[in-house]
Amino acid sequence: MSEAPIRDAATVVLLRRMESGPAVLMGQRGARAVFMPSKYVFPGGAVEPADAGTVFARPLSAETHAALRDRSDAPPEALAAAAIRELVEETGQVLGQPGTGCDWPGFDGHAPDAAPLRYMFRAITPPGRPRRFDARFFLVDADALATDLDDHSRAEDELAHLQWVPLSQARALDVPFVTEIVLAEVAAIAAGRTSAGVPFFDNSGETSLFRRITPAAG
Repeated sequence: MSEAPIRDAATVVLLRRMESGPAVLMGQRGARAVFMPSKYVFPGGAVEPADAGTVFARPLSAETHAALRDRSDAPPEALAAAAIRELVEETGQVLGQPGTGCDWPGFDGHAPDAAPLRYMFRAITPPGRPRRFDARFFLVDADALATDLDDHSRAEDELAHLQWVPLSQARALDVPFVTEIVLAEVAAIAAGRTSAGVPFFDNSGETSLFRRITPAAG
């Protein structure tokens, strides 16, 4: 059986600073989902052709744009648009600024805002899975959202049990292996411990490779 094609994808990790400590927004995939059934995940999904034409209220930062271009043919703007679009579809949360030109549900009176997106992780799904993605993970401070952080009523039904999970407890959920790694990276960032480059869990070939992406290496 031939391998599933690898599709470009984008995921948003919302980080909320609360009195009890940092928390991240997660939801549970359906038990009958083809990809990662019943797992708790961050909102995200595949890049769609129309994403490339998205008009932003503010563009990606120069640093994020450069990192996304490293050893990748996917347009950074399409990845950013997919991240913001999937976020509103799956959680009802709008990452936008007042403006026009966007027909996504929930974006009335707002235009997508790419400036708060911080590229913080990349992972390619290992061979043998029914679906494979080249996923870029973006960290976003929840204060950048234009919507009520606790209102998920406009979310579609792809993710159930949407909730702000304390970062200290998130790894105890039934999460995919790569999500465990991402959570550890988020915890390091939240604690002020950062390293140069973007971690890349590369499963595009027979052997898994782990390295850090730096624009200078491209």
